[in-house]
Amino acid sequence: MAGELQQLGRAVKQAQYRQHRALDSALSAVGTTLAQWDALRAISRSPGASARELAVATFQSEQAFGTLAGRLTAQRLVERRPGHGRRIEHHLTPTGERVLQAGHRVADEVLADCFAPLGDADRETLLRLLQRLTDED
Repeated sequence: MAGELQQLGRAVKQAQYRQHRALDSALSAVGTTLAQWDALRAISRSPGASARELAVATFQSEQAFGTLAGRLTAQRLVERRPGHGRRIEHHLTPTGERVLQAGHRVADEVLADCFAPLGDADRETLLRLLQRLTDED
């Protein structure tokens, strides 16, 4: 049983690693990286969010996200604005929105390739199983 669980854990990690490598490589064609595009997605889903909130959403430390947000701001993809108290809010710029949309198109193609070996029913089952594992209710 323990060996099977380790094999399962490794298979999940291997699939994620392949997907991340493929996405990172393909996203370079639109001038971004997977980490940057993921940050843009998180900001788009939660405009005005703090670095702490966005770090959690992108599976990063607050310090790592702050560094990334600084790079995105320097590239004029993200705007940081003062919020309530000491809060700094994050918003996409029009350029950031364009990069995000280009990234969506790239990701759709890459993910279609990554999951091509699975039929619709298998993809639905895999999604349900992974959601059950990651459900935070």
